[in-house]
Amino acid sequence: MENTIVFYTSDQGFYMGEHGWFDKRFMYEESFSTPLVIHLPASLKKRGRIDALVQNIDFAPTMLDLAGCAIPQDIQGVSLLPLLEKEGKPRNWRESLYYHYYEYPGEHAVKRHYGVRTTRYKLIHFYNDIDSWELYDLQNDPTEMHNLYGKEGYEKITKELKSELKRLQQQYEDPILEQYPL
Repeated sequence: MENTIVFYTSDQGFYMGEHGWFDKRFMYEESFSTPLVIHLPASLKKRGRIDALVQNIDFAPTMLDLAGCAIPQDIQGVSLLPLLEKEGKPRNWRESLYYHYYEYPGEHAVKRHYGVRTTRYKLIHFYNDIDSWELYDLQNDPTEMHNLYGKEGYEKITKELKSELKRLQQQYEDPILEQYPL
């Protein structure tokens, strides 16, 4: 255990009736997070919870980095090693996450949607055969029960999130941007 790194993770959980849903593919908080526990050797001093925004696409570059291997340029994730080496998050760490579910119609009947999540806000766009937006303030409404999209006073944050959403779609080369421009 002195020189072994163990990653323990799983799939995100299914809804148990939250939001009236049954699945796990929606971008709502109950299934948006994926558990991750990492056992680190003594040489990496970090212990405890990390609150930085990370994604499962970061696992492979982290494992490569920890093994001393080069991380391919076309990998979309980033190594978590800077978060594991010291307290706090690096200055240039991501401030938002991108999500896109597109397998509709299908056996799960989850409508196509994409969105952006920051530490405080989440913007979701359901598209294709519907056009519906949802905006949540995760600080004041952590269970996402009050859609703020189109409400007075949220125009600025909506514009900022749409701009960030477009930036992330470009970064990840998501072709949805061409089909459904913001």
